[in-house]
Amino acid sequence: MSNNEQIKNCLYGVSEPVYVTRRDENLLFSNTPPSGVKETGTQSSQVKAFAPAVDMESLGDKIFKKRHGLRYAYVAGAMANGISSVEMVKAMAESGMLGVFGAGGLSLDQIEKAVVDLKTDLGEKPFGFNLIHSLGDPGHEMATVNLYLKHGIRRVSAAAFMRMTPALVLYRVKGLHTGPDNEVVAPNQVIAKVSRIEVARQFFSPPPQKIVTGLLEAGLISDQEAKLSEQIPMAWDLTAEADSGGHTDNRPALALLPTMISLKNQFMEKFKYRSPLCVGLAGGIATPESAAAAFSMGAAYILTGSVNQSCMEAGISEEVRKLLCQAEQADVAMAPAADMFEIGARVQVLKRGTMFPVRAEKLFQIYKNYDDFDQVPEKLQKEIEDKFLLKNFEAAWQSTRDFFLTRGNPKEIEKAEESPKHKMALVFRSYLGQSSRWAIQGTPERKMDFQIWCGPSMGAFNQWVKAGFLESHENRRTAEIGLNLMFGACISTRAMFLRTQGISLPREAEYFTPLPKKEILDFNSPSS
Repeated sequence: MSNNEQIKNCLYGVSEPVYVTRRDENLLFSNTPPSGVKETGTQSSQVKAFAPAVDMESLGDKIFKKRHGLRYAYVAGAMANGISSVEMVKAMAESGMLGVFGAGGLSLDQIEKAVVDLKTDLGEKPFGFNLIHSLGDPGHEMATVNLYLKHGIRRVSAAAFMRMTPALVLYRVKGLHTGPDNEVVAPNQVIAKVSRIEVARQFFSPPPQKIVTGLLEAGLISDQEAKLSEQIPMAWDLTAEADSGGHTDNRPALALLPTMISLKNQFMEKFKYRSPLCVGLAGGIATPESAAAAFSMGAAYILTGSVNQSCMEAGISEEVRKLLCQAEQADVAMAPAADMFEIGARVQVLKRGTMFPVRAEKLFQIYKNYDDFDQVPEKLQKEIEDKFLLKNFEAAWQSTRDFFLTRGNPKEIEKAEESPKHKMALVFRSYLGQSSRWAIQGTPERKMDFQIWCGPSMGAFNQWVKAGFLESHENRRTAEIGLNLMFGACISTRAMFLRTQGISLPREAEYFTPLPKKEILDFNSPSS
């Protein structure tokens, strides 16, 4: 075995320390202390450098892992419309990690089918469901919560909330009771996903009393539940969402995570919660180095999104998986969002291989500049109808109208029939909404309209796995990627310990390249 191979094996044996000693002019690496050295560390002159054991189970916050029954502090986040699929969630649960089903944008029947499937197959193993804020349809948000409560879904990932809503508060407060030591027991866990400090403050605070009172007066919660709600935060766990795919404020992780951790500490001091608040990091987690950086900055857990969309379990078309595997870091753009179109909200999407970002922006500019589609110049009208809608505007409106009737939201129709501008917004929103489904279904004639939620992490991941077995989408599995990121983070962390003590490492030892799942688990075992 070459010296470089020996160094690599020592570094990869993450469940054992690394000792670096000098013999003559050579540095020797070993997972066992040299003869006569009983204490770990650099107290002995024989030991020139030392790196502690850092296995995958030691990364992250043990309170977070215990709270959710996890082996590893790793979450595969929710991607709407079932892209984070039942199969993906099952794979994560079976591997000791947490998967969140992408319920956003789905009908109640579709969500319930996924609920029954996961509860039947996973039993008590950990999994979660997405609860996305429905700005224009609070009824659907409340109906989703009632569905979760009916089936005993004990964990939701709350996303896109700008303020606390009755539905979210109901989910959090329902079932509150006291345990044997008089501690408040909250059966329904909320993992918030936020990028703004003003929203984080709301999640770190107890449920708003005004909303709690309203739920109590409506008979939806009991007196005891209302009273106990004063002692818990809306969410014990909060994901600081940096520059990510989909809805994002493009926040830099290096600034966002420390800010949220500082805020967490302030709220722990203010409210004296008996159970600790935890902050994880999402957005840009795609390589061992980025995962290690997150944990070294104090992240309780890491959450991935974009990279999972290229996996075989993702509820997305084969064509989209291929496009994602070709993406580079700059192949993303911001585009108008379907759910908050009128207020100018945006999502980050893939621009490689699709015209969606350009077309979506053109629709938003038309909406901003005209009060009625009839006011739009005839040439531009024709472009929208022939290339975007593939039908005339009135026919597109009838399809949109039918959709809102099916969803039981007639108020939007009434408003549109009184306001041509709102009518135009609904038709444009229909195009934006369908574009993600065309991507999921792989509709051939709509390839140029695919809306593919994606952050720059996708390009970083593709660069890392280039020329390896994970380069092809056919080999990408969500749990295997998660284990590679966690194991790579262990190696990166141990390499950092040695570098700070003046030890130079060979490239093939320091920079981890992906391995099959079995090899990772063998290396991570203390007996390896």
